Amino acid sequence: MTDLQKQANQFRAMHHGPKILLLPNVWDVASAKVIEEARFGAVATTSAGIAFALGYPDGQGISREQMLTCVARIAKSVKVPVTADVEAGYGDRAEDAAQTTLGVIKAGAVGMNLEDGTEDPEHPLADLNLQLEKVRAAREAAASKHVAVVLNARTDVYLLPAGTGPVNRYDEALRRLTSFRDAGADCVFAPGLREPDTIARLVKDLRCPINILAGPGCPSVPELEKFGVARVSLGSAPMRVGVMTGGGDCPGLNAVIRAVARRCFARGHEVDGVLEGWRGLVEGLFTPLGPREVSGLLPRGGTIIGTTRTNPFRLDGGVDHVLEHFRT
Repeated sequence: MTDLQKQANQFRAMHHGPKILLLPNVWDVASAKVIEEARFGAVATTSAGIAFALGYPDGQGISREQMLTCVARIAKSVKVPVTADVEAGYGDRAEDAAQTTLGVIKAGAVGMNLEDGTEDPEHPLADLNLQLEKVRAAREAAASKHVAVVLNARTDVYLLPAGTGPVNRYDEALRRLTSFRDAGADCVFAPGLREPDTIARLVKDLRCPINILAGPGCPSVPELEKFGVARVSLGSAPMRVGVMTGGGDCPGLNAVIRAVARRCFARGHEVDGVLEGWRGLVEGLFTPLGPREVSGLLPRGGTIIGTTRTNPFRLDGGVDHVLEHFRT
């Protein structure tokens, strides 16, 4: 058995373990190394974060080749399993999903996200039959290389603007996610779903590993674990907190991750505490980390630069300023 095959099996087992799988998403080698050093068992990429870092918009603005080049660099830099967010597979055909899957394996990753969003306001969700063809093609491509890639099939039903999409979002999400599961997906993903009762209901109805995107308004990780959620990720939120290392009183993202991790491990919370610290950081609920807590980790003189989909912003203060941005 090759190392890649072993990693794929190891990563799949993480979706069925006694503890919820926690995945803070990364966008480059530096952020991946930080997450690995913080003792997370796997690394997940954020397609939006990688695209933003390279100057592209989210939503397949970046090419397959550029995305997989970044994934390969990340996978080469860490020893833990890597799962890649490859958006909608970079094409409208099942063959495109298959080609992307082969590229994921070649890059050294053992998992992949495949979404049904189209970026088309008139038809925001891909035709279900086409999406199922993509899921099956991805599964067959992985089998051809004898690597059991962990396929996380995503529906964007709960990301659609209010007043658009299906009238009954739950029924449509359940229909799509059930179909993805039956077509060979190992895990299913419903970003934008935050209502506790609905999450618990979906877990019960699907009876397979489910991924929830953590963020403002989402239940805590311990609550999600009680519901039976198998996997929690953060998407591009960590990247958008601040992507460049700061200095002086301006801590950058890597320093914040290290400081949060160090504080949580010191309290005995281990990995759960790290992610809860991140969740609180994004929501503005975590006890602010003062400049002195991270000053020893930073070079002098610098700023935090963060980005959103619509506008860049400059933050010339400490972590409190980051928190304040997310309170508004």
